[in-house]
Amino acid sequence: MTLLPFAREGTGPIGPPAPPAPARAAFPLAHRLEATADYDTVFRVVREAVRRVLGIERPGLGLGLSNLPPQLGAYWQVTGNLIVLNEGLVEAMRTHANSPLEFNSFVYVILAHEYLHSLGYLDERSVRAVTARVTRVAFGEDHVATRMAEGDLWSMYPFLAYAPRGDGQRLRVVSRFDLATTDRYIR
Repeated sequence: MTLLPFAREGTGPIGPPAPPAPARAAFPLAHRLEATADYDTVFRVVREAVRRVLGIERPGLGLGLSNLPPQLGAYWQVTGNLIVLNEGLVEAMRTHANSPLEFNSFVYVILAHEYLHSLGYLDERSVRAVTARVTRVAFGEDHVATRMAEGDLWSMYPFLAYAPRGDGQRLRVVSRFDLATTDRYIR
């Protein structure tokens, strides 16, 4: 998937740009999950949110998709460079999401959680709290990503429990991921 351009009447070269809405001014990252996006685009938002809120980042991560059990959203192996996302959950959410914002927020929360693991937050309870804090500061308390990060995805979206069951035997590496830090040496 690629980011789809959307134009609003009265913006761009025809008229003056519309003034930013208060939420956009206060939370400049909030709108970046609204349009259809690929994994790299969502991860750029993750990286930016973590950098702005915590002041830390890590370059050179990869992303894989695997057929994992439905109770596992993703994992990052300690000392590794690959986040492995549950492809069955992603597809279940893609099918049931009401908007690109809802789907992208779901991917954002899972990627943010695993990205924080890769930055040294290893305890599950603390990484959940830090994911929620980063998301709240970056997007505001009313954003769907904040509600997801502060809640339990499986309670919010019961259909996730019925995603295809897998054993992790299949892994597909996503190309063109984390391009902001790897574009000079991975093409």
